[in-house]
Amino acid sequence: MNIRRLRPRLRLRLPRTRAGRRRLVQAVMAGCVLALLPATWLFVSTADRLGTTSDAPRTEVAVVFGAGLWDGEPSPYLAHRLDAAVKLYREGRIRVVLVTGDNSRKEYDEPDAMRAYLTGHGVPDARIVSDYAGFDTWDSCVRAKKIFGVDRAVLISQGFHIRRAVALCEAAGVDSYGVGVDAKHDVTWYYGGTREILAAGKAALDAVFEPDPRFLGPKEQGVARALAADGVPGASP
Repeated sequence: MNIRRLRPRLRLRLPRTRAGRRRLVQAVMAGCVLALLPATWLFVSTADRLGTTSDAPRTEVAVVFGAGLWDGEPSPYLAHRLDAAVKLYREGRIRVVLVTGDNSRKEYDEPDAMRAYLTGHGVPDARIVSDYAGFDTWDSCVRAKKIFGVDRAVLISQGFHIRRAVALCEAAGVDSYGVGVDAKHDVTWYYGGTREILAAGKAALDAVFEPDPRFLGPKEQGVARALAADGVPGASP
């Protein structure tokens, strides 16, 4: 028996007419435009809300988004984000750091690793608030607003992610300014940049439909208590 004869032959058949080929090209171009619309929205909507640590306005709260752990310690990308928060705190530009990340399983705890890193670099523990249910950017932004009562914040992430973070936090009701920290252009950076093109579509849907986070829970007073802590340098907006 000839096994090759049993295999269905799948061939891509192009339109035979010039009009058909033209319609195919137009359909492909339309698909490309639609795919890029969310990314364009991110660039346009955040154009005036991005800068460096030196540009960041004096704000009570900074939000640092999780970016993975290596053997229980912040990954280099996450460490760069935390370093930016340390710098802002030392300069009196922020008073409280809200660290938001994944703690969905016992052996993986981004917020506690972030807290340990910050305290090890001089940020008082009383000025750090942990969000253990920041499973993605939208969840972190919604929880910052609804659970922790953050109305205004400086957001800290890598450049390839910060636009999405700002756009989503704005959609969640947090007046945001984004600090995109420098990062080595390695494989992770290129992967992150490529991923953002795809993630822009989900971000647009989140901004429009405003779904509930995976876990919401009761309101917490951690940020309010941290702001009320005495004897710590900082500056109000």
